[in-house]
Amino acid sequence: MASENPLEPYLQKIRYYCSYQERSHREVKEKLYSFGLRKQQVEGLLSQMIEEDYLNEQRFAVTLARGKLRMNHWGRIKIKQALKAKQVSEYNMNLALRSIDENEYMTILKKTAEKYSSRLKGGTAFMRKQKLIQSLLSKGFEMKAILETLDAPSD
Repeated sequence: MASENPLEPYLQKIRYYCSYQERSHREVKEKLYSFGLRKQQVEGLLSQMIEEDYLNEQRFAVTLARGKLRMNHWGRIKIKQALKAKQVSEYNMNLALRSIDENEYMTILKKTAEKYSSRLKGGTAFMRKQKLIQSLLSKGFEMKAILETLDAPSD
């Protein structure tokens, strides 16, 4: 007996694709197009995935933001760039950035600063501080947060 829905095999594949990792809408669209599907078919499957809650941009954005902070020790600026690259809406991007716990963020910034600081050798104290600031900026931390961390008295 033939399947009633000719797109069922693709639906099963894309459910599996979304079930083991949060995905952006763009990633799922690209995957569906890689199967050789047409725009109307892709849009229909995308809608179904959203209805079935396999695909949720808000959940994806929050998961990505927290993961990049915890695993990669990225700051908000670099996280925002990653969300933009995944074509996450401005609303969900802002929601994800607000979902980051401030205490956790500052703790990770402090640990990252300590790690980089311990690697810096030679030069003047001023030069080492500049290199440290540059390293933290490249990880996506904001200048204000960096200076607060570096100027805070040590425990």
